[in-house]
Amino acid sequence: MTDGRRAALAEDAVARIVRPEIRALSAYAVAKAEGCVKLDAMENPYPLPEPVKARLSEALRRVAINRYPDAGGEGAKRALRSALGIPEESGLLLGNGSDELIQIIVSVVAKPGAVVLAPEPSFVMYRMDALYASTRFVGVHLRPDFSLDRDAFLEAIERESPAVIFLAYPNNPTGNLFADGDVEAILGASRGLVVIDEAYYAFADASFLARVPEFPNLLVLRTLSKVGMAGIRLGYAVAAPVWIAELNKVRQPYNVNALTQAAVEVLLLDTDWISEQAAAIRVERTRLESALARLPDVRVFPTQTNFVLVRVNDADRIFEGLKARRILIKNLHGWHPLLANCLRITVGKPGENDLLLSALAELEAEPAR
Repeated sequence: MTDGRRAALAEDAVARIVRPEIRALSAYAVAKAEGCVKLDAMENPYPLPEPVKARLSEALRRVAINRYPDAGGEGAKRALRSALGIPEESGLLLGNGSDELIQIIVSVVAKPGAVVLAPEPSFVMYRMDALYASTRFVGVHLRPDFSLDRDAFLEAIERESPAVIFLAYPNNPTGNLFADGDVEAILGASRGLVVIDEAYYAFADASFLARVPEFPNLLVLRTLSKVGMAGIRLGYAVAAPVWIAELNKVRQPYNVNALTQAAVEVLLLDTDWISEQAAAIRVERTRLESALARLPDVRVFPTQTNFVLVRVNDADRIFEGLKARRILIKNLHGWHPLLANCLRITVGKPGENDLLLSALAELEAEPAR
């Protein structure tokens, strides 16, 4: 059989078997970042402090790579509870990043007729995981200032009776915190699970984590990826034990590897370094916001994350111009009508931000083509 014939047969099988909505998708693209100023992925730009790095190296040296990891991740859970103040009466589940936990949550509630509800624009995986689970997704548009449209959201809850609601708090990609009163109203109105996704908790001035015991339908979702540990891929869900017990039935065995579990236990022995780096990012965020606001034709939106959302006259031109200068940011133009000509810029180290600002000034001065 020729190579062409084999390829044709494979394509025919894919066309017959793979769901059409999956075939219509594109795989998630990650830009090649070697040699670039990387301001596109909301990572903490600072490396581990040397004492923390030394502890980590010693801990990883002792890991029995030939054995499966602790299936429940009990040591990592103890470290999380101790370091981050997770209530003892609350259930706790670990995931391979918060992405896996979002997928688990949607899978658990994806019975016929179930609805996943979320504001839009927001984290794209809420919609995508609903699609993967063949579950209907309903988006409620934010207001032009990116605040929640409380009345529209409550109407959607009444109309759709969603199985799960996702609220990114602060919201990605807009960067803002929704009003506590709006979130509380949603928790009170929903008969389903309400997931408060606090991926950016370290940079915000609010959290619902301590209030998990107060609301029986509240699940707080977090990740360590934004606080200097993106490479170990650890997310965690905190909710009433009855919710965690059901989610745990869908979790794959050994979903958090032994190296990650060992790393978490030593990385969280003290959290001063996390707080110090988050504080440095906040300071640099304020400087970056002020400098961006001084550029002509740039609108800066309020943020409580480690990124800044801006609107420019021509997002595609600015994005490509920065890319040509080996500076990577995220172009959101075309994602949603509210994000027209918007760019998302991760807060980098001072020198990286200076390079960005210099390049933006050059691009703003260039005549439009």
